[in-house]
Amino acid sequence: MQAAALLDERSMSKLRWRCRRGLLENDLFIERYFERHGATLNVDQAQGLLALMDLSDNDLLDLLLARQEPTGDLERDDVRQVLRDMRAPA
Repeated sequence: MQAAALLDERSMSKLRWRCRRGLLENDLFIERYFERHGATLNVDQAQGLLALMDLSDNDLLDLLLARQEPTGDLERDDVRQVLRDMRAPA
């Protein structure tokens, strides 16, 4: 199985813009994720992150705090991996 390609600079910039949230708590999780994984972010991780960004702020926070687990369209490996990485303690 081939590893997913890394994001180029333009794609990374667009992804970071798309990940801006209205709820500070979500922004803190997202910023920490980019600090830890931004340099090695690949296309699969970006797709998982984008799927999470389609959620409302409250639904996203419930997932980040593990009050809920992904269901429906979010029951995917890329989403689960991003969530694991985002939930990892500092």
